[in-house]
Amino acid sequence: MTGVARSGGRWWRPHSLRTQLLLWLITLHLGAAVLTAWFSFVAYGNLVHNSMDEQMRLVAESYAGSDPMKTPRPMDGEAAFSRGTFIVQIWSADGHTLRASSWPVLAVPLQASPGFNDVNTGAHAQSSWRVFTAEPGQRADQPRVQVLQNEDYRRRRALRRALLEGLPITLLLPLALLILWIIVSAASRSLRAVARDVASQDERSPTELSLARVPEEIAPLVGAFNNLLSRVRSAFATQRRFVQDAAHELRTPMAAIGLQIENLRAHVPAGEATERFNQLEAGVTRAQHLIEQLLNLSRQDAPQRSAAGERVDIEVLLRESVSQLMVLADARRVDIGFEGGIAAVVFAPAAELRSVFDNLIDNALRYAPEGGVVDVRLHRVDGHMVVDVLDNGPGIPQAEIARVFDRFFRVPGSAAGGSGLGLAIARTAAERNGLRIELRNRTDGLGLMARVHLPAAS
Repeated sequence: MTGVARSGGRWWRPHSLRTQLLLWLITLHLGAAVLTAWFSFVAYGNLVHNSMDEQMRLVAESYAGSDPMKTPRPMDGEAAFSRGTFIVQIWSADGHTLRASSWPVLAVPLQASPGFNDVNTGAHAQSSWRVFTAEPGQRADQPRVQVLQNEDYRRRRALRRALLEGLPITLLLPLALLILWIIVSAASRSLRAVARDVASQDERSPTELSLARVPEEIAPLVGAFNNLLSRVRSAFATQRRFVQDAAHELRTPMAAIGLQIENLRAHVPAGEATERFNQLEAGVTRAQHLIEQLLNLSRQDAPQRSAAGERVDIEVLLRESVSQLMVLADARRVDIGFEGGIAAVVFAPAAELRSVFDNLIDNALRYAPEGGVVDVRLHRVDGHMVVDVLDNGPGIPQAEIARVFDRFFRVPGSAAGGSGLGLAIARTAAERNGLRIELRNRTDGLGLMARVHLPAAS
């Protein structure tokens, strides 16, 4: 998947369902916290506003109703800003003279109309003020009373309350993310189980995936995948039957042709006819070898039954393989030798192991030049048992090494007669029995080294 954010961990993939759920949950919680804080700010602001207005009115009426009128107690100006302390002003009846004030520094004139008003003054940093002006008294000479409170104090108080209301939701966000993580992880176990089932499929004999613990939302996807696997399995079966039937049908006539060619050898005159006859015989031999390889391939592609393993002495098996392929080595005048320096035992079907080494040695004999050398060695490398099959042929271009295990692939420009199936058959048999084949060009001269890493002895 593209766009993986490594800095956030392997799980943080922008296009994954888990990441999208987490992002949406974070957005939802933050949005809820902001909306809760906003509504709390508005609601509590109105509550504070109405409550403070009522207190201001009561304070003003208490001063206006006292006889004689009380004198406001002086106060520190900072109290008006930090604690919202009321500022009381006593004005003359005509409203032109400030007779007394709890904070004379504040220059807010007597408002023209009684009741509540909002006043802005630039004399102080906090310049917004809520003002309540009491109704004029019944006597013409009765002083006027005005009460003020800092408006910014009210807003700060409402804001603090709003933040406290939104704080629980914000604090619950990590817990909610953890709970979501647990829920999504539990729900995705079935998806991971399906992924493991898909990854463990044998590409030559795929089986249907179980729907037992698959969530309903992805059951149609798994069902469609099972239908695809069924079609793939049917296509593989058709291909296997075709290859097997074709190889069987060709095997008998090719054997008859080979027998007839062998009978004709004594009747072929010397000279150019003998040379052409040898070419014909070589072509028939290659065709017979291809038919045998196709039969081996069809057997390997068939669904494998659990073959009985046995204790196989690798040294004995390699000596038998070299002995059986000695005919091919003599025909190409290739010097083949075996060197066994250790005792290696593998628990696996002997026929499977023989298929691995026979194909590797056969491949080396075919690509080694006439008069060349093929060495088979059983030894240890870094404490692990390996079998090396070395030839002094042309080797393989580095860009083509990864492709030589593909079926019917042959290195371009190769002059040796081969089917392109030997290495594919060898690798399939090796992987089925816990072996690993490694190809590399030799560093001590021309040629190729095929190294088989053996499993630990049972």
